Amino acid sequence: MRLRRTLALAGLLAVVSSPAVGQVAWAHDATSDVYAEVAPAASSAGGGPTAADVTAVLDLEYDLLMKSAWLRAEAYEATGRADQLAQLDEHEAEVDGYVTDRFVVTYDGEPCAPALDAADVVERGERAYASLTYTFVCDGGEPEGVHEVSSALFPDGESFVHSTETIIRYELDEEEGSAVLTAASPTLTTGEHRLLRQVGEFFVLGGEHLLFGLDHVLFLLALLIGARRLRDVVWTATAFTVAHSVTFLLAALGVVSVPAIVVEPVIAASIAVVAAVDLYLIWRGRAPAGTQDALTGWDRWRLPGVFVFGLVHGVGFAGALGIDAAWSWTLLWSLLSFNVGIEAVQLGIIAVVFPLLVLLRARAPRTAAWALGTTTAGIVVVALYWVAERLTPAL
Repeated sequence: MRLRRTLALAGLLAVVSSPAVGQVAWAHDATSDVYAEVAPAASSAGGGPTAADVTAVLDLEYDLLMKSAWLRAEAYEATGRADQLAQLDEHEAEVDGYVTDRFVVTYDGEPCAPALDAADVVERGERAYASLTYTFVCDGGEPEGVHEVSSALFPDGESFVHSTETIIRYELDEEEGSAVLTAASPTLTTGEHRLLRQVGEFFVLGGEHLLFGLDHVLFLLALLIGARRLRDVVWTATAFTVAHSVTFLLAALGVVSVPAIVVEPVIAASIAVVAAVDLYLIWRGRAPAGTQDALTGWDRWRLPGVFVFGLVHGVGFAGALGIDAAWSWTLLWSLLSFNVGIEAVQLGIIAVVFPLLVLLRARAPRTAAWALGTTTAGIVVVALYWVAERLTPAL
């Protein structure tokens, strides 16, 4: 019975941490974010926009937008900025119809009329995004009226992706803030004193990013496998948290900028390095289940190494928000709540996985060495695959 329980624990660890290589990009390819900046339309001399009119800049993944608009393969398979701009120009009516059916602005309950002013292609991370600038003309309403912004872009029902979120920054009706629009909560209304809701939305967004960001989860799991004592877990988690919090805030505020083509391969390499060291220690009989008190070379460099890797992961976390704006209190609250969401899920994973590891090592040390060695080898393989995959565009 005891052996059966330990084998079950080993199987659970293997299932959690050993995805098929062909599915390693699931966390990044099965979902999408839309980025929106909404502000009053710029006034101009001689009959320009009214005070209620709105400008919205929407960034949507280029290939997903073209697929969702049901265009031909040559449209969504276009590569290179010039070809993609040509496709956007050729299919402007279809793209405009798709977006304006799903992104709506109202003023005092009355729909504002959208007009596409410009279309561009920009890079976010390693992906091409269509950047569409709209003016929404809002007639009628009281001078002190309120705006509503609703997004149903890339819904689950279209089957291309799931769980799409629209991350919106806005300055409307003398109010400034950020929001996350989802299928369950698709509308932003000004004048609702949204600070608490904003904090909650970004807390959930941060937790989801860590939980469904498979690379960050595997890195955390590799750190846990290498931890021999609760003290190791505490110090390692603290070093990682401090490091990624610093660079996350600096990168999201636009103070630090590192191209994703550098960050993403380094994140994958950090997973491979930590897991490879774990595998070496297990092979040498110095697995975390051992009782040796003498510090190995890796023990001495573990915390500095984790801190450096944490700095890189922080830039990766910031990339998920797509925010690089100047400092403001409202933006800071969004960033802090996003980061707290990351930490909450990280602590949750530690609270679940580390006791299982302790139990497995105490009940069946040999089974633990075999199971953790197999799991760690799988993490190394997946991480090296990611390194090669993420370096490919640079070659």
